[in-house]
Order: sequence, then structure tokens, then C-alpha cells
Amino acid sequence: MVLPLLKLGTLALKTISKPVAAKLKQQAGVHPKFRQFIVNIAQANHRITTTMQRRIYGHATNVEIRPLNEEKAVQAAVDLIGELFVFSVAGAAVIFEVQRSARSEARKEEIRKRELEVMRQRDENLSREVELLKQKIEELEQLAKRTRDQWYFYLKKCSE
Repeated sequence: MVLPLLKLGTLALKTISKPVAAKLKQQAGVHPKFRQFIVNIAQANHRITTTMQRRIYGHATNVEIRPLNEEKAVQAAVDLIGELFVFSVAGAAVIFEVQRSARSEARKEEIRKRELEVMRQRDENLSREVELLKQKIEELEQLAKRTRDQWYFYLKKCSE
């Protein structure tokens, strides 16, 4: 019962994070200092990705890469921020699920260890009881042999 609710909660969290990411993107483009910061990040990202693409396709990499205009840079940066936010929320949900699962497995393992210890203890007790019963049987056999021998001598004496 808990697992489906937890998965549903995780899905709801991911769904809610998308509008939050959109609001974050909207606010990122408005503040001047932050806007300049994200423009610089977008330009650096543009240079890196363009250089990588040129290398992959075997084109010359020593050419000058034209920077993005400011609006495209802002849009690229806020898209990146939005995707990073959604990815971070999803990653946190996955990490939470893995930790929850690990704790659950650890509890199950602890229960298995306790059950195994109880069975081992019961086995030891049964072994002791079997040994005790073997000793009692041996004593009874010896007593029966002595009694039989005494009766034999008694009957032999009486018949003489």
C-alpha cells in the first residue's frame, strides 16, 4: 500500500516541479545581474557545444564562433535552468527511493538474521534434549540389563 502511494507522490512532485521551473525561468530573465550571469553561462555553453559538434563532424575547430544574441542566450539559459531544476527534482526522488528501498532491505535482512538465530538456538536446544534422551535410554537399558541379570540369578538359585 505504501509503495504505490510513494510512487504517486514522486510523480506528483515531478509534475509540480515543471510549473516551478517555468516560474524560475520567468524570474531569471527579469533580474539584471542574474540575467547577465545566465547570458555568460549560455554563451560559454554555446561555444562548448559548437566546438564539440564541429569535432564530432570533422569540421575545423579553430574558427571563430559567433556569440548568440542576448535574447537567444537568455532563452537558452533559462531553458537549461528549467531542465536542470526538473532533473534535480527527479534525481532527488530517485535517490530518496533508492535509500528507502535500501532501508527496507536492511530491515528485512535484520529480521532474517533474527529468525535464523532463533532457529539456530532451537536447533541447539533440540540437540541437547536428544543427547539427554539418549543418556536416559542408556541408563534405562543398563538398569534393565541389571534387573534381568538379577532375575536370572534369582531364578537359577531358586531352581537349585
